[in-house]
Amino acid sequence: MGTPVNQRVQKRRDAMRAAGLRPVQLWLPDTRDPKFRKAMEEEGQRLAAADARDQDLQEFMDAVLSEAFTELDDAEAKLKARRK
Repeated sequence: MGTPVNQRVQKRRDAMRAAGLRPVQLWLPDTRDPKFRKAMEEEGQRLAAADARDQDLQEFMDAVLSEAFTELDDAEAKLKARRK
């Protein structure tokens, strides 16, 4: 028979600690909870409505996206040139 589960788990935990890591418990919202989903939908609608009213924000986001695509295109062209 193999090694008992609790010994394998302890061995793994010891190895992780030896690697400089430590266990941390995180409590996160339960995204399956209908109340959470409803709250997120409402928040998303409020954000979308606020963004729609802010033309400066939309222009800024469009400019950033355009610049990002230009930089990506340039990087891809340089990569292709190196491969030739």
